[in-house]
Amino acid sequence: MHPQQTNTPSLQTRDLTVRFGGHVAVNAVSCAFQSGTLTAIVGPNGAGKTTYFNLISGQLKASSGQVLLNGRDISALPASSRTHAGLGRAFQLTSLFPKLTVMENVRLALQSRRGLGLDMWNVWNRHKALIDRADRILDTVALSAKRDMQAAALPHGDQRKLEVALLMALDPAVYMFDEPTAGMSVDEVPVILDLIRTLKTQTDKTILLVEHKMDVVRELADRIIVLHNGTLMADGEPETVIASPVVQQAYLGLAPVEETA
Repeated sequence: MHPQQTNTPSLQTRDLTVRFGGHVAVNAVSCAFQSGTLTAIVGPNGAGKTTYFNLISGQLKASSGQVLLNGRDISALPASSRTHAGLGRAFQLTSLFPKLTVMENVRLALQSRRGLGLDMWNVWNRHKALIDRADRILDTVALSAKRDMQAAALPHGDQRKLEVALLMALDPAVYMFDEPTAGMSVDEVPVILDLIRTLKTQTDKTILLVEHKMDVVRELADRIIVLHNGTLMADGEPETVIASPVVQQAYLGLAPVEETA
C-alpha cells in the first residue's frame, strides 16, 4: 500500500544539469520524490548516478536547473545548509569526528540536530533524553558493544553502520544512500538492509538509494529511475522498469542503446 501523495513533492529536481568542460555529466534531469517512498537510482558505470546525488546534496554546483526541498528552492545553499534543511547523505558523515568514539559521534549529531552546539560535556550533563536517544540509535544499528571505539578504528562494515546512525540522529526528511552495502561482507549486508527497511516504515521520510545489486533494488524499491549518459532514461515501478528493453540494454549491457534523434 502506497502512502497518500501530496501535491508538493518532498524533493524535486528541475532540469538539473552539470557540465565538465564539453561533457554533460547530468543532462536536464527532472524528477519528483514523495514522502513514504524509496526510489532506487540505477544505471551503468559512468551513468551520472553519484553526480546526480552530488548535485542534490550540494557537493557539486549545478550548471543549470534547480533542487527543491518541500517546495523550497535550495539550489543556492551549500551542502552544510542543505543538511540542516533536511537532506541527509550518508557519506558526508562517516569521518565527522574520526578521533572521537562511536558514542561521541552520535551524541554530537544529536546536538547538531537540536541546535545545542558542540559543548559536549555541559550539554550531556543536562540532557539525559539525548543520552537515551543515542543509546537507542546505537542499539538499532548494532554498535552498542563498540560505543567506546574511535570511529576511525572501526571496520568498514561498522563505519557504514555508523553512517546510518548519524543520519538517524540528524533525523532528515530525505535519506540519501550511495551504495550503502559496498565493500561489506555477506554477514554485514543484512544489518544495513534491515535499517533501511525500518526507515521505510516512517511515511514522512523519503529515501533515495544508488545501488548496483539488483536483488537489493527489487526488494527495497517502490520505484526505479534509470540514468544513462547523464540522461533520465526510465522511471516507474521496479518490475516494469527492469523488464523494459531499453533498461536491459543500457543497464545489463545486452546490446548498445541506439541514439535517438
